[in-house]
Amino acid sequence: MKITTFFPALLIVSFWGSLHNLSAQEATSPPTATAEELAKKLANPIANLISVPVQSNWDVGIGAFNGSKLVVNVQPVIPITLTPKINLITRWILPIVSQFDITGENTSQGGLGDAVITGFVGPSQSSVTWGIGPVFLVPTATDDLLGGGKFGIGPSVVALKQSGPWTFGALANHIISIAGNVTRKDISATFINPFAAYNWKSGAGLTLNAEYTKDWENDLSVFIVQPIFSGVTKFGSQTVSLAIGPRFHFAPDNHAAYGIRAAITMVFPK
Repeated sequence: MKITTFFPALLIVSFWGSLHNLSAQEATSPPTATAEELAKKLANPIANLISVPVQSNWDVGIGAFNGSKLVVNVQPVIPITLTPKINLITRWILPIVSQFDITGENTSQGGLGDAVITGFVGPSQSSVTWGIGPVFLVPTATDDLLGGGKFGIGPSVVALKQSGPWTFGALANHIISIAGNVTRKDISATFINPFAAYNWKSGAGLTLNAEYTKDWENDLSVFIVQPIFSGVTKFGSQTVSLAIGPRFHFAPDNHAAYGIRAAITMVFPK
C-alpha cells in the first residue's frame, strides 16, 4: 500500500477508535475536565501548551499530468514564559514532501521542503487571546523543486476568542524574501487562516478551517476550506489528539482537485 493511502487510512481508524472510547467514557462516568480543557487549548494555535502535531495533507488532481502530493508537516509548538504576564509561543513547521507526476509524466520528488518558524508574543491572560511577532522562511528544501531557495521574513499575527465550547479566530502572516539563491524567483506571499471550532465535553471537536494564500510575485491565489473532526484520547500514558477531514480547493485550474487532511498531535500538559 502506498504511503499516500496508508497514512490517511491509519488516521481514519484511529480517529473513530478514539471517538468510540470517548463515548464509552462519557456513558460510564462524568466527562473528564482534562479532555475538554486540552481540546479547547488545541483549538488555540498559541495556547500555553507543549504539543507536537504531525499533520498529513494529501492532494490529488494537480497539474496537466494529474499529479498528487503528500506533505507531512512536523510542527512542534513550544511556549516560553517571558514574564508572569507575557508568553512567547514558538511554532515550527518542517514539511516532508512526496510528490508524483507534478513536474512531468512519471516523475517524482521527495524530501524536505522549506521550514516556517513563527514567534508570537502576547499576554498570558486576556479576554481576547492575541499574539504578534516575526515569521521566518528557512530554505531547508533538499530538492530545488520542493522549495524556493530563499530566506524570508515578515510579520505574523493571531487573535481569537473562546466562549463556552466555541473558539473563533484567525492567523495571518506575510513573507518576503531577503536573501538566498539569486537565480530563484523572489518571494512575496500573504497567508490568512480564519477558523471556528466547537468542542464537546468528551474532548471531541469540529473545526471549520480555511486557508487563503496570495502569491504576489506570480499573481496566484489559492483558497482551501477544511472541515476537521477531532478527538482527544490516550495511547498508553501519552495524551494525543486525532483529526481528519476533507480539503476543498478553490484555486486556478490544475492546482488540485481535492484532498484530505489527517493529523495526530502528541500533547504534553504542563
